[in-house]
Amino acid sequence: MANVKTAISMPESLFQEVEALASELQVSPSGIMELTIAEFVRSYQNEQLLEKINAAYSDDAEEEVLQPYFRHRHRQVAERE
Repeated sequence: MANVKTAISMPESLFQEVEALASELQVSPSGIMELTIAEFVRSYQNEQLLEKINAAYSDDAEEEVLQPYFRHRHRQVAERE
C-alpha cells in the first residue's frame, strides 16, 4: 500500500513529547502518529460495532441485564488489540 504525506498542526509541547517517545522507542515521529491514528480508528470501529450489536439486542430484557458484562468484555478485548 502506498503512503500518503500529510501535514498536521499540534501544540509544540505535544510534538516534543512525540519526538521524545519516538527516540525512546527508536521509531520516527511519523511512526508514532501512524500507530496512534490506527489505534484510534480501530477503537472507533469497535465502539460502532458494539453500538450495532447492542441495538440489535435492545428489545431483549435479558440482554439489558447482560449488557454491562458484554461492554466490559468487549472493552477488555479491544484494549488488548
